[in-house]
Amino acid sequence: MTTEQKTTILVLDDEPIVSKRLKPSLIKNGYEVETFVRSVDALSRIREKNFDIIITDLKMEGINGMEFLTEAKRRSPTTEVIVITGFATMETARQSFSRGVFDFLAKPFKLGEILAVIRKAEVRRKNNG
Repeated sequence: MTTEQKTTILVLDDEPIVSKRLKPSLIKNGYEVETFVRSVDALSRIREKNFDIIITDLKMEGINGMEFLTEAKRRSPTTEVIVITGFATMETARQSFSRGVFDFLAKPFKLGEILAVIRKAEVRRKNNG
C-alpha cells in the first residue's frame, strides 16, 4: 500500500487571523501546513524546505510579497504560488502573473474559493511533475 505524500503548503500573511482561519481548514482537508506572519521567517523557511504551494499576501512589513514570491519561485520553480491581497489592482495582478504566480485572490475570500484554487494548483503540479 502506497501512502501518498501530503501536499505541503506555506501560508504567509502579516494578519494572524488569516492563518488562524486557513490552517485548521487546510489541515482538515489533508494538507500539511506551516504558517508565518513575518516574511523574514517565511523566507528563511523556504531556504530550508521546498513547499508544493505557497499562499502569500503582497503588502507586508519587511520583505513584500512580490520579493518573497520571486525568491520562492527562484528556489523552487515547481512551487505554485497563490497571492491573497486586500489591495488587488490590475497592475499587481499582472505583475504577480509575470513572476509566475498561479492565481490571485482578493481579500476577503471564502475558504471554498481558496480550497478550489489549491486543488487546481495540485492538478497542475501533478501534470507538470
